[in-house]
Amino acid sequence: MKAVFTGAFVILLLLSAMAWSILPKPVEAGKTQIIWASDDNPARRGQIDGFNKIATDAHVSLDPNNTGLQKVVVQSLAGVGPDVFDSGDGTLNVLIDADLAWDVTDELKKRGVDIEKDSWKAIQTYCVREGRVYGIPSNAAANALFINKTIFDQQGIPYPNGPWKWSEFLPIAQKMTIRDDKGRATQFGLLIDWWLWPQFVIQWGGRIYSEDGTKCVIDSPEAIAGIQFLHDLIYKYKVMPSPVEEAAMATQGGWGSGTITQFGEGQKAAMAMGGRWWLCTLRNKKQFPDLKMTVCEAPYFNRRVFYGYGRATFINKASPRREDALKFLLYMAGPNYNALINKQADALAPIIKYCYKPEVLFDPEFPEEDKNQVWLDAMRYAEPTPTSPFVNYQAAQRILTRQLDLVKNDQKLVPDALRDAAREVNAEIQKTIARNPSLKAKYDAILAKRPVATL
Repeated sequence: MKAVFTGAFVILLLLSAMAWSILPKPVEAGKTQIIWASDDNPARRGQIDGFNKIATDAHVSLDPNNTGLQKVVVQSLAGVGPDVFDSGDGTLNVLIDADLAWDVTDELKKRGVDIEKDSWKAIQTYCVREGRVYGIPSNAAANALFINKTIFDQQGIPYPNGPWKWSEFLPIAQKMTIRDDKGRATQFGLLIDWWLWPQFVIQWGGRIYSEDGTKCVIDSPEAIAGIQFLHDLIYKYKVMPSPVEEAAMATQGGWGSGTITQFGEGQKAAMAMGGRWWLCTLRNKKQFPDLKMTVCEAPYFNRRVFYGYGRATFINKASPRREDALKFLLYMAGPNYNALINKQADALAPIIKYCYKPEVLFDPEFPEEDKNQVWLDAMRYAEPTPTSPFVNYQAAQRILTRQLDLVKNDQKLVPDALRDAAREVNAEIQKTIARNPSLKAKYDAILAKRPVATL
């Protein structure tokens, strides 16, 4: 019994030591503690250190455990929310409606920061609405194609270069897909995360919403054709893994797992579509000692356009430390932070002028990364996340994701899934404007300006 108590005591001591080690470190006297709710990407530590080394009266600490928007909203309403927090696709309207994000337009202008002029257009929808700025884009991404050089060399096939079309890509991907005598794939030509499906919609000339946002048009012929091609990459051309085959390829969890590590492990796929932020993981030579890679521009169909995405960082309007938190956002708009983002390969820096530097195009520390112009070109042709002001983004995404997952699992035909998705999202739009008189007035005003059809 004594041994049991001794063992339990030792375990408690170890757990206490672990808990103590992850507590925010005390700040220097005279400095204000700023809590940043962001993900646990290892790059965040360097970004924080970059600020803390130059800040004279503020100190930022990371909280990686409360990054979900719902958590931030609930904690903020309870008066215990973070001072600064990240948010992503389509959440800006929620933040504004919840009166959570501080409007920093005037504060930034006083200090010569013009987000609409200086940052990549594809990510401004994350933090700018109707000319008002509620945050700072903290990185910017558009996808390219990662190439496994070893596999291409083994098969004697030259590395592809862009710009190129999907029709040029397919024969190469089919050659790169290898199956055993039982038909089981031992190597795939391509890996793509399914959440990148909007890229196929826009490349085929489709849209998710009408230009004025009053209607979901994901069921257009163009959108159907784009999603059909994505489905066909799995089930017709068989160059991508099915959900069952994905499960068999599953890797150990953690930040940057999944498709990234499946590609990085070397012999599972010849090509993979992803963003420059993948390099935060793929540069790890201990984890991927044999990986030899390059990149090229992703293929396109009718339109040479790519899905643009990233992150934005906001100041909690209810924070009593928001003036100090503003210093962190100004750091994100400045040269030190932007240079660090590019150096870390945490996608691309949000401020355009800092991306066109010699050290971005070629970093001698990573000489194998000699195609960095590809990432800049992809951002130039990137389009932002499609949203509608008349529907809750999360509600619409749940509908779209549910229907698109049925397509991915080959449980529903593409036209049927997209028609049902459009119908459900449009019904959600009507519910939303019915609950919000000011939103309905805006919606009705847009419809009133449309030309009347004549016979």
